[in-house]
Amino acid sequence: MTLPFQLGTLPTLSRSTVDRQETLRTNPERLLARWPEAQVVLLDPRARTPVREGENVLATRKALTFGDTPPDDAVFLGEWQGADYWSLPGEPAGEPELLEAGGSWGFTEEIPRYDGELWVDLRAYGDKLDDTSAGLFTTAQALRNWHRAARFCARDGSATRRVQFGWASRCEAKGHEEYPRTDPAIICLVHDEVGVNGEHVLLARQPVWPKGRYSVLAGFVEAGESLEGCVTREIREEVGAEVRDVRYLGSQPWPFPRSIMLGFAARADASRPLRPADGEIEEALWVSRADVRAAFANEGGPTPIGDGAATMMLPGNSSIARVMLEAWAHAESGA
Repeated sequence: MTLPFQLGTLPTLSRSTVDRQETLRTNPERLLARWPEAQVVLLDPRARTPVREGENVLATRKALTFGDTPPDDAVFLGEWQGADYWSLPGEPAGEPELLEAGGSWGFTEEIPRYDGELWVDLRAYGDKLDDTSAGLFTTAQALRNWHRAARFCARDGSATRRVQFGWASRCEAKGHEEYPRTDPAIICLVHDEVGVNGEHVLLARQPVWPKGRYSVLAGFVEAGESLEGCVTREIREEVGAEVRDVRYLGSQPWPFPRSIMLGFAARADASRPLRPADGEIEEALWVSRADVRAAFANEGGPTPIGDGAATMMLPGNSSIARVMLEAWAHAESGA
């Protein structure tokens, strides 16, 4: 019997090994005592962090390099195998060489290289890191982005200061506390109604994406809206399709700047015309399982689809969209 497809692997940025429980970051005595043996993850102004060339782990720094106690802008990330990990702003110590490389969405990006280290971006490099490094990098970037947006109290507008070693902010005027915010967003793989898992998947392209880059549909959850209701509304708004049988697949943090992607699958009638939303969706189309499999076999490069007049590139390896598409492509329709 054919079963509905499920994610075959954990999304790249969902991987983590670090213990980040609240009791660790609310124990100042413990954190201060362990600071001399701690490791620090650096983030430059563009949220890049160093890795040694040819390696899949972060190139962390010894905490004592930054003083005998944690600086005011240090953020505690968690504990792993007896060591505490923190995050601080930092940049290469000298003038780096700039290397050009293909980014995760088909754009060329510059990667600074200095003293045997590459300063890499989470979106483009996250899938190359081991589980511990991927979790540390994702958490560090999520907290960095939140602190940049939380400099003033949302209730009275007064300046805030960091407390709980980066896991909360407190306003100077009234002592109101705020905690890191995450915006829920749905991402949904819609397939046709053939069999259990369909034979075609609905893909779309935003106007700002490179030509040929397609992905599944996504959107932010609105106030007072259920996740399933958001799936139905977003698919209808973006391409005019009516979905049914909405079911949950899995999730992935997406700190660009502060989202969590909640993955779903749904079904829709592929015979009905699609109506891409002006300004949001450049193109939407149904793609066969055979074409998606061919794209994976082509390592995500431009792959002819349909009659060969168009080509397709898949989402980058750091996105849950790729994991969803891969799981669907390897499933059977059950027709």
